[in-house]
Amino acid sequence: MNSSLVNWPAVLVAALSAFAIGGVWYNPKVFGTAWMVDSKLSQEEIQKSNMAKTFGFTALFAVISSANLAAFLADPKTDLARGATAGFLAGIWTFGAIATHSLFEMKSWRHIFINGLYSMVSLTIMGAILGAWR
Repeated sequence: MNSSLVNWPAVLVAALSAFAIGGVWYNPKVFGTAWMVDSKLSQEEIQKSNMAKTFGFTALFAVISSANLAAFLADPKTDLARGATAGFLAGIWTFGAIATHSLFEMKSWRHIFINGLYSMVSLTIMGAILGAWR
């Protein structure tokens, strides 16, 4: 890895893209209602949670994920296609981890696919941003 090839503004924008995608993905009109049912959470419970803590840690983990992906892509040959492919492959790893944990937590397959596919989509977009913004 050549750390001089890591584009830190792109890392931050790619991390922010996870928020944008999550905002759409977990919207009640998309998968949010199904996710809440399968997570056994009510709107009241979510509203009572510490959202600063939730979003703060989510931002931190998005930056870590984006920086990690950028480190793998720190190569002069990296382009949009290579970035998106690396992100997609990272998403497969993440999907596997989510599925494994969720099976032991006795979550439904619908729950596994909602969370796992979110990771695949968001990491693919992250990789595309990192690959394109060289």
